[in-house]
Amino acid sequence: MQHEAHAEHTHTEHTHTEHTEHSHHETYAHAHGMGKATWSMAAQATLHCLTGCAIGEVLGMVIGTAFGWGNVPTMILAIVLAFVFGYSFTLRGVLKAGVDFRTAFRVALAADTVSIAVMELIDNGVIVLWPDAMDAGLADALFWFSLAISLVIAFVVTTPVNKWMIGRGKGHAVVHQHHH
Repeated sequence: MQHEAHAEHTHTEHTHTEHTEHSHHETYAHAHGMGKATWSMAAQATLHCLTGCAIGEVLGMVIGTAFGWGNVPTMILAIVLAFVFGYSFTLRGVLKAGVDFRTAFRVALAADTVSIAVMELIDNGVIVLWPDAMDAGLADALFWFSLAISLVIAFVVTTPVNKWMIGRGKGHAVVHQHHH
C-alpha cells in the first residue's frame, strides 16, 4: 500500500513537472514569436506589406511616367520604392515602441524582406505577363485594373508565406517581439 502511494506521488510530481516545462516552453515560444501562426496574423502582416508596396509601386510608376522613362527603369524605381515604403512602415512602428534606430532598421529588414520580395515578384510578374499592361499609361483603365489585380494576386500568394514565417518566429513575428 505504501509502495502504491509513493508511486502515485511520484507520478503526480512527474506529470506536474512535465506540465510546468510544457507551459514554460509554450510561453517562451509565444513570447518569441514561435507560437501558432493564424491566418489572421498572416493576412495582417501581408496587408501591412501590401500597403507599402502599393504606395511605392504607384509612386514609382507615376514618377517614371512623368519623366517619360521606359518600362524597365520605371519598374526598377517602383520596386525600390516598394521596399522603401514597406520597410519605413515597419521602421516607424518599431521606433514608436522605443527601440533604437539601428535595431529598428534590422527588425524591419528581418520582418519585411521576404514578404516584400515575394510580393514584388508576383505583382511585377503579373504586370509583365498581362498583355499591354506594361504599355498602359496612368490615364488608362488597363493600368489601374492590372495593377489592382496584380496586387490582389500578390496578397493571396504572400499570405501563406507570411503564415509560415510567423509560425517559425520569422518575418513579422520579429516585429511583435519588440512591441511587447
